[in-house]
Amino acid sequence: MTTNSLSQPLEQTKTIAEKTVYSILFTISLSHLLNDMLQSVIPSIYPLIKTNYNLSFSDIGLVTLTYQLTASLLQPFVGMYTDKKPKPYSLSIGMGFTLVGLLCLAKAPGFYWILLSVGLIGVGSSIFHPESSRVAHMASGGKRGMAQSLFQLGGNAGSAIGPLLAALIVVPFGQGSVMWFSLVALLAIIILYYIGNWYKGASTPKIKTAATQRAGHPTLSANRVAISLGILIVLIFSKYFYLASMTSYYTFFLMGKFHLSVQSSQIHLFIFLGAVAAGTMAGGPLGDRFGRKYIIWISILGVAPFTMMLPYASLFWTTILSVIIGLIISSAFSAILVYAQELVPGKVGTIAGLFFGFAFGMGGLGSAILGKLADNTSINYVFQVCAYLPLIGILTAFLPNIEAKKKMVLKS
Repeated sequence: MTTNSLSQPLEQTKTIAEKTVYSILFTISLSHLLNDMLQSVIPSIYPLIKTNYNLSFSDIGLVTLTYQLTASLLQPFVGMYTDKKPKPYSLSIGMGFTLVGLLCLAKAPGFYWILLSVGLIGVGSSIFHPESSRVAHMASGGKRGMAQSLFQLGGNAGSAIGPLLAALIVVPFGQGSVMWFSLVALLAIIILYYIGNWYKGASTPKIKTAATQRAGHPTLSANRVAISLGILIVLIFSKYFYLASMTSYYTFFLMGKFHLSVQSSQIHLFIFLGAVAAGTMAGGPLGDRFGRKYIIWISILGVAPFTMMLPYASLFWTTILSVIIGLIISSAFSAILVYAQELVPGKVGTIAGLFFGFAFGMGGLGSAILGKLADNTSINYVFQVCAYLPLIGILTAFLPNIEAKKKMVLKS
């Protein structure tokens, strides 16, 4: 057999491996939209359940804690398990937990049933995110940043739609109307079953060239990889603590400083969240094209001048700055996640679970800490302090340029 006849199957295998499956990417993004839409229903009905069950703010805090713990702490363990034993239909099973949680929440007879309900919904989220991120990775065809951005865009859209649907359905018709959201969960289960069929049939090619194998494993020591992952975790902390200040307290900041109405402040928050969605979609493809380290630099450290101007700007410039901040800072997560997955090849689920879980946890913890700080000082002071968080992005300088290492290996 000639060398040419051997090389042809290798080239065909490489072509298959590098093919981007857009139908799966759009479908998993839609699934992310449905999942996060259902998750966002929980905080949207807090005023309703507080009245129905005569709950204190501490009780509401316990509801949030229960959800955050199950939705964040379990994710790394789910990712570690499925890295070793892939479970194509675990996505449907995870959505099944969410379905049961929604049904329990609609008919909860007491406070402890509410805790059980949100815990089940949180478990569904913990199963969904690591495995769905793996599906996006598998279907990316090498365009990993683009795939993760498209996946994240679905989640951002769902988080924005959920509270709107809760306002239109649950608030007028009561807690029992949460049951209607179970139809969305059923639709998601069907979609995720279809994705599971593709996941089961898709297989990583067995034949790899030596160059491809080396390119997937940058020559970094275990200590350097651990330090790099630690830096990325700190960068996630800075990003999500700042985002917590915007998503939880931006409306209060606008009402307090500029005396806006609730409706007007909500419109400004919607504008910010729209910019976040746009930035999320841009970050991944830009990382694919120019290198993820550069996008992390720009997204975290590059937003600092604008965050530091925001607390002192007029209403017009506050609106402009919020759009710029949303566009820039939201581009980081996809780049950070894919960068981390390239640091630790073969651990897609573990890394996705770790970073999604930590991001969720930081969002919840940030809201609680910043709320306490606002009670003791003022909302304006919170924004003045948080303005300096993006300066942590200077740590990006200590990240290795793994794209350059891969190019050197391929050339050799």
